[in-house]
Amino acid sequence: MFIQTETTPNPATLKFLPGETVLANGTADFPASDTAASSPLAQRLFAVPGVSGVFLGQDFVTVTKADASVWDQIKPSILGAIMEHYQSGQPAVVQTGAVDDGHAEHSGPDAEIVVQIKELLDTRVRPAVAQDGGDITFHGFDRGVVYLTMKGACAGCPSSTLTLKMGIENLLRHYIPEVTEVRPVA
Repeated sequence: MFIQTETTPNPATLKFLPGETVLANGTADFPASDTAASSPLAQRLFAVPGVSGVFLGQDFVTVTKADASVWDQIKPSILGAIMEHYQSGQPAVVQTGAVDDGHAEHSGPDAEIVVQIKELLDTRVRPAVAQDGGDITFHGFDRGVVYLTMKGACAGCPSSTLTLKMGIENLLRHYIPEVTEVRPVA
């Protein structure tokens, strides 16, 4: 098995491409080891000292390191954990129900606007940020402000504010006049 490694705009995060499907549908975010109970792959990765976050996409694994850790020291162990996982035959995530698209539910007077926001995120934004090892999902909409959740390499990325303001906000405002601002949700 040959696992490719790519840098991301977030220096604390690397993207690993195992050359096999990681998740058939959606994404899975494990921002801490105590959130990884449903993922044998994430559990293996959190067993590597220095790993502070794991994000799984369709064909990639994004790993975030702790500030004190050095990539040259932990990367071989991460590669070993990914290989060990695929040799085990276990799924990356043990499904416990319906697959979630990652977006928060929204009902009420702005439901039509929210449908448009989610469609733009799914068709224009999410594929682009997945190339950088992350994901951005809808969290809420209130009086013209769109609230988004940043996951994987996008969470804590130094360029995420610029991506939100110059990229996503401009895109949404262009297509949906009711949108006035985009803000991240911590």
